[in-house]
Amino acid sequence: MAESAVALLLNHLTIFLQEESKLLGGIKEEAECIRDELERMRAFLRVADVMEESDPELQVWVNQVRDVAYDTEDVLDEFVLRLSRHREDGFYGFLRKISFSIKNLKARHRIDSEIKRIRSRVNQIAKGHQRYRYKFNISEQVSSSNRVNDNTWYDRRSDALLMEEAELVGIERPKKQLIESLVEENPRLKVVSVVGMGGLGKTTLIKKVYDDREVKGHFEIHAWITVSQSFELRELLKDLIQQLFGETKQSVPQMLETMDINNLKAQIKDFLQASRYLLILDDVWSINAWDALKYALPDNNCGSRILLTTRISTKASTSCVESYGNIYTMKPLSPEESWTLFCRKTFQGNCCPLHLDKFARSILKKCEGLPLAVVAISGVLATKDKIRVHEWELVLRSLGSQLVGNDKLESMEKILSLSYNDLPCYLKICFLYLGIFPEDYKIECMRLIRLWTAEGFVKLREGMTVEEVAEGYLDELLNRSLVQVAEVYHDGRLRRCRVHDLFREIITSKSREQRIAVTVGGGSTRWLEKVRRLSMHYTLGNLQQINCYSQLRSLLLFRVSEPLSKSSMPMLFNGGVRLLKVLELRGASIETLPNEVVKLYHLRYLSLRGTKVKMLPNSIGKLENLETLDLKDTYVNELPVQILKLQQLHHLLVYRYSVEDFLPFYHSYGFKAIVGIEGLSSLQKLSHIEVNDDNGRIVVGELGRLTQLRRLGFRKLRREYGMALCSSLQKLSNLQSLSIGSVEEDEIVDIQTLFSPPRFLQRLYLKGCLEKLPHWITSLNNLVRLRLSSSKLRDDPLQCLQDLTNLVEIELIRAYEGEELCITATGFQKLKRLQLAKLEGLRWVRVEKGSMPHLEELICEDCKLVEEVPTGIEHLANLKSFNLYGMSDKLIMTLNREAESGDYWKIAHIPNVWIGTFLHDCWKGYSL
Repeated sequence: MAESAVALLLNHLTIFLQEESKLLGGIKEEAECIRDELERMRAFLRVADVMEESDPELQVWVNQVRDVAYDTEDVLDEFVLRLSRHREDGFYGFLRKISFSIKNLKARHRIDSEIKRIRSRVNQIAKGHQRYRYKFNISEQVSSSNRVNDNTWYDRRSDALLMEEAELVGIERPKKQLIESLVEENPRLKVVSVVGMGGLGKTTLIKKVYDDREVKGHFEIHAWITVSQSFELRELLKDLIQQLFGETKQSVPQMLETMDINNLKAQIKDFLQASRYLLILDDVWSINAWDALKYALPDNNCGSRILLTTRISTKASTSCVESYGNIYTMKPLSPEESWTLFCRKTFQGNCCPLHLDKFARSILKKCEGLPLAVVAISGVLATKDKIRVHEWELVLRSLGSQLVGNDKLESMEKILSLSYNDLPCYLKICFLYLGIFPEDYKIECMRLIRLWTAEGFVKLREGMTVEEVAEGYLDELLNRSLVQVAEVYHDGRLRRCRVHDLFREIITSKSREQRIAVTVGGGSTRWLEKVRRLSMHYTLGNLQQINCYSQLRSLLLFRVSEPLSKSSMPMLFNGGVRLLKVLELRGASIETLPNEVVKLYHLRYLSLRGTKVKMLPNSIGKLENLETLDLKDTYVNELPVQILKLQQLHHLLVYRYSVEDFLPFYHSYGFKAIVGIEGLSSLQKLSHIEVNDDNGRIVVGELGRLTQLRRLGFRKLRREYGMALCSSLQKLSNLQSLSIGSVEEDEIVDIQTLFSPPRFLQRLYLKGCLEKLPHWITSLNNLVRLRLSSSKLRDDPLQCLQDLTNLVEIELIRAYEGEELCITATGFQKLKRLQLAKLEGLRWVRVEKGSMPHLEELICEDCKLVEEVPTGIEHLANLKSFNLYGMSDKLIMTLNREAESGDYWKIAHIPNVWIGTFLHDCWKGYSL
């Protein structure tokens, strides 16, 4: 990891020397010498990072290199911070420059002295560098490392999907046995515990059981709770309530946030009292977790089941004895299954070359049948040259020296560490950074990408934005099986990812050891000196200690419910914390932005998402390095004009959704338009901007100059702005997502004069009246998602849209006033989801054979005149879910009656379809 620290510093030094050369004086020469010497060490560090654990003396040297890199970065950032204080124009700016020059002579001299002292340290470390170069014969290893770093990933997405398929090896028999245990005719509540060490695939197994068609049809209620070591009972109970009410389409109790634990348990017990339910409790570490939950889960003699996973057999035994349940013990893969999994991942399903067979089988034997270990080591070997046998022999030799004793967990951790060691330095720091997130946290991928870029981990590549490069980093981690897919959009885009807890153990250990990041809360309370990043989970801990962290670069709060009072704010931001780049206060209990925040000159990422903040101070313009300003789900609806000073801003997110029962036409709100927004030329994401005031036309015209925009959201658009809007959109050639909403429901969205729409547009959301479907939509060959709301079209829009080859999701909400919708035989060849909602004139839906061959989800909602199932629905062979909400009584009652009697009419030929109906507060589901 010292190489990562040095690489980041070298990039920082390059920029520093370019931008501050006129003000450096004698410091410039010293800084250049430091840069040159560290550059010479860098190649050796690639191997030293891997070998330091087996050589304590080398480990000391690596730590010295890392420390001097961190100290140099601190001095440079402190220097820039002091310079920033006199960058003002006008007479007062001139006076401040004079004052700065007088008052900071001593400070400048001190910085100069520190740089010279660091150079002296670097020279001493360099002598050790020469000594170690002769001690180790590393030429072949350095060459191999270079090849890995330069490797081009041929199919990153397919590799990520392959990982999920690979985990299915050897799962058929345990899945069948578990299903039999769950659906057996026994009315008593029963707990089935799946027990085994980490990495055996317990969660994978129960997820396949949970999603099984037979299981889904057998139980009326389904819920999944991940418990983990650091579970918080109140949050866990709230999560369970939200799942239960959400599945049955009921409103969550209004007083949920204020309920105590006993009331939450009572809510759950009352809800489940009359239903056959299946509850998953994944990753139970403590018997306390089971004791805290069991009294909320009624034994209602309905045949309900609880499926529990744990690594600890005593926990499984205790829960099962109390409920007359049984234990299923997970076993490692057999040698044959391991070999199948290994070849599938390493050779993309092909056979192992004969000249590698001996080494491959020897390496595989070290994995001891643990699926996670097999996948991890396969991820390493997949990048190796299949011709150069010595590379495989080197992996085998390295594994053999590290696997000591018979402790399987230790062996697996060594293998996983090898997978980490094989990463190029730019991925190592990104991977270890994942330790800032709480255990079992589903990480929003876009959020992670923004954090990586703000931290400076991502190096810009020609022809790509820094965010696109970062997305490639994430794909590489997915391909190496170091990160798992947690959630994807219908169009296949990755939405959330997660880190397996075994990898997280390695991450947190290495991250703490190398002072990259430390977490407080969630079972961890130990603070470290000179830590670079501080992540606080569930609690604020001892805030007074933060004042000692002058080198802190990131402060992140996760699920901290404690209020940030006026007395605690100074503890967070006053004193030593001056060099922050990242401040993540998502969900924090604050109502105003602390004044101290605007003094953080180096700040690049500021998130107040989900807080109660209502306004930003005018001084926000001082944060001239800010790249991300996330105000989603706050109460901010107007930005100060000083926001236009933030020339580095890439992401400006200012919008929230209403949760009122009776929603107006607008249930999402943005911020008032600001004249001059065209000056924020680095913007890539801008949402949502309200353009209904006197400045609206001007601002709409200005937006055409923001040519870097990838995502743009309008609200409250007036018809007369249509020409200006179309003119601007034609200039936004990089736009991928566009959301437009009119000022009122009957206001026409005039976008007919757009003759050259953004060619990369993938997602389009139109809310408001359309005289007719815009002609240019049919030319959007990259469009994957389309939502038309309140469009009031008279002609069938599906007829025009069905030839868009990449559409996977369509939502029509009050969008069509005709009586019939028809999808012809060749239409929508990639569509996976179709939602028809509040189409008040609709009577019939016709599906011709051959259309929508990949449709998985069909939703009909509040289409009161529809009295029969869509004609031709039996042709939808891949349909998995058919949901009807608020439809006519006749349709729902007929559907329920025929389904209960076993007469499945038109859908009888569709395997695995789930039918859900909702009528008069009654939800029913049938799995065919």
